Amino acid sequence: MNPSISSVLLALAIVSAGCESKPQTPPVPRNGPATETVSSAEGPRSLKLIAPADADRPLTEPSQLPSDEQLRDGWISLFDGQTLFGWTANSETDWSVKNGEIVSTGPAGLLLTTSRFRDYELTCEVWLAAGGNSGLFLRTVLDPVDPAKDCLEFNLCDSHESYPTGSLVARQKSSSEQKIEGGWHKVIVRLEGDRCVAVIDGQPVLDATNEGFSQTGGHQIGLQQNGGEVRFRNVFLKPLGLEMILDVASLGDWRFAPGESDASVKADENAVRLQGTGYLEGQATYGDFVLQFEAKLNAKDVNSGLFFRAEPSTKEAPSNGYELQLQNTIAGGDRTKPADYGEGFGTGAIFRRQKARYVNANDEEWFAVTLVADGNHFASWVNGLQVTDFRDERQPDPNPRNGRRDEAGHLSLQGHDAATDASFREVRIAPLAFE
Repeated sequence: MNPSISSVLLALAIVSAGCESKPQTPPVPRNGPATETVSSAEGPRSLKLIAPADADRPLTEPSQLPSDEQLRDGWISLFDGQTLFGWTANSETDWSVKNGEIVSTGPAGLLLTTSRFRDYELTCEVWLAAGGNSGLFLRTVLDPVDPAKDCLEFNLCDSHESYPTGSLVARQKSSSEQKIEGGWHKVIVRLEGDRCVAVIDGQPVLDATNEGFSQTGGHQIGLQQNGGEVRFRNVFLKPLGLEMILDVASLGDWRFAPGESDASVKADENAVRLQGTGYLEGQATYGDFVLQFEAKLNAKDVNSGLFFRAEPSTKEAPSNGYELQLQNTIAGGDRTKPADYGEGFGTGAIFRRQKARYVNANDEEWFAVTLVADGNHFASWVNGLQVTDFRDERQPDPNPRNGRRDEAGHLSLQGHDAATDASFREVRIAPLAFE
């Protein structure tokens, strides 16, 4: 990635195109096979989603992660260089990981993110065999049929007569004659509202604007296999449109939850430093969202957390919400073995629901966290690495401790015990409002 990506993209001119809309599709489960109902011209039908062979491969040492500068700018990795965790497939395509690359030779199909995103900047490197046909499917439904309605298909196919590499299929032809067959090439796409802008190897190839771009009905990201060998690596995403919600100096509308508390807060390192036992609760409520923040646990084995979709706090129940765990304790130096409670959950875990598959943060160092909450699907990233991919299948309940909460709720920062000493900064959020 390059810090000047946004300036390159925003320097391009605006062009427009047209399309129609269709109903949105739900988030998909990671563990397959599973079945989802999708729309088609003939009416609703079932689609079998398949977990790729490498989705649950143990992670030993993640690679292809954002740099420190990129983490501060909000980038996350969609591919850890070893596994296909966080992806699902809509066909029997032979998606696999080889030599740090996502590879496929056929048959046709999509590899889809299990998480949905609305506005973002996406970058990846792609290698396409001579005569190959691939693409990036943006805001896609699970099983797109008509690229003029179901998705934004950014084509990667030099030989396509009407919409060659760099085009949006059935929407707008590329302004360039960029060729990509037979070598590695860097692709950058920025999708914000009704505008889609793209660059390949630093050269502008597309700038398209149309009100239909936000009405495709889907919001997964898909890698396409449609003929010939294709490989992807260094797949990164930066969510757009997040706004700061925690003022370090004044705390804004954040206050301590009712009940006994020995917690205190102060401004330190341009951050809110929370010490002791208690819950610092924001008064705004959020349902589906992308949340990002930076945290530091200021001593060894500190226990803290961020609660979300929480019921309003009371003296008797100050923290009835989902908890994103923040504790970096591991067993025997093995980052795949968090050692905070029982069998362990670890930083980034959805506490008591799904453990973090890898503890990717250190005590006494700043680390970046991203949380996507979308319906009953939750995914988290720590220092750019996706560590959870959880779908809550419990029965609905206003209290997430007892069941699935779909309603909006409060955010709160946890002081777990007297030894808690945790700092938070750059707390920002964007609602996930899918049209």
